[in-house]
Amino acid sequence: MPALEPESEYDVDIYTIIFLALAVFIFLRLRSVLGQRTGSERPPYDRAAPNVVQRTQDNNVVPMPGTVIDQTPLAPNADIAPADRWKGIAEPGTPLAAGLDAITAQDSSFDPRHFLSGARSAYEMIVLAFANGDRRALKDLLSSEVYESFEAVIKDREKHEQKTETRFVSIDKAELVNAEARDRAAQLTVRFVSQMISVTRDKTGTIVDGNPDKVADITDVWTFARDTSSRDPNWKLVGTGSAG
Repeated sequence: MPALEPESEYDVDIYTIIFLALAVFIFLRLRSVLGQRTGSERPPYDRAAPNVVQRTQDNNVVPMPGTVIDQTPLAPNADIAPADRWKGIAEPGTPLAAGLDAITAQDSSFDPRHFLSGARSAYEMIVLAFANGDRRALKDLLSSEVYESFEAVIKDREKHEQKTETRFVSIDKAELVNAEARDRAAQLTVRFVSQMISVTRDKTGTIVDGNPDKVADITDVWTFARDTSSRDPNWKLVGTGSAG
């Protein structure tokens, strides 16, 4: 019986060949599938794609990164019946209601309630800045004509070395009394009813006006304006008066 020759290190097992062939076959099949488009793939991310939003579970719309968000404001009372549109602000059919309609026609983002909230804050800021002689604060809140008249009084106090101390006790009311739109200029007049303590002293501390122990009832009628065609949303004081 002839002796068997030992296997050479270069001999290849038949099972190895089968496994290699199977691996190549699987690889080619995977490549053919992964390399094809079926038409159902998600499109690539596009930073310029407009109006893409994501809704959370509570149905709130959240802008997604890279989207174009429409900044055009909507009329805040678009779905409210005309009779209720200015409820609590102006009676239907009055000149005030007509003026508010005219302003809204020029600026759909206008909300008189939001305006009155800002007007109350502006009223307090302006009164205190005027008392303190804060020209920088006044410039941002007043028209040039009103600023000049306020500064003239401040200069006169400085000339006579006088100082005014003003403290608000309360702002009891801020109500619209007039509204109008002319060309692209909107004007709103507000009646403020407040209580404050105000006193003016000379350089020696002697009181020359007011009473530090008396709360005065003050009624001011101020007019604010803004250009509705401007991107600047801020209103400026353009007229002052008092009543009662």
